[in-house]
Amino acid sequence: MKLVLATSNKGKVREIKALCEDYEVVAYSELIEEFEIIEDGDTFKENALIKARAVFKTLGDEEAIVLSDDSGISVDVLNGEPGIYSARHAGIDANDKDNLYKLIDDIKAKGVKESSAHYTAAIAIVTKDYEYCVHGWMYGTAHAEAKGDGGFGYDPMFIPLGYDKTLGELDEEIKKSLSHRAKALSLAKKILKTL
Repeated sequence: MKLVLATSNKGKVREIKALCEDYEVVAYSELIEEFEIIEDGDTFKENALIKARAVFKTLGDEEAIVLSDDSGISVDVLNGEPGIYSARHAGIDANDKDNLYKLIDDIKAKGVKESSAHYTAAIAIVTKDYEYCVHGWMYGTAHAEAKGDGGFGYDPMFIPLGYDKTLGELDEEIKKSLSHRAKALSLAKKILKTL
């Protein structure tokens, strides 16, 4: 079964391919030209569905199964920010490093070195006949310091519950078993088996 990912984020594509080894996984940009998708939803679920619907429609292939992920980090000391704005926390053209260091600065500005936080992943599946969305969460602590160069995004500042290393320092296999995206994808796979 071929899954078309509604993302061109190389980190997400790599992670989803690794977590969905039983499927042929392709980024939509391998099939059609990349285009801008306006994510104007108020929740991870709404934005995941917006992305999957847009790619399904643009592909023009009724047999396509499009999978999208909308995810981000919510930091308690920042009242849940950046949340759905995680990918553009430091501005629209920001890269992973810009976002990471902006969030570190935001936590420091509150006069603390860490805060409880969690990641959310919403995985949407869109086909000709169905639309689904499932969620996964990972809880832990956001630190005002980056450690490790594994993973992507905010991984170097996030320590999962029960661990003393950041996602940037942890082994890939451990991260796979903990991640919000892995949890959401395990639910998505149950849906894919029924299609």
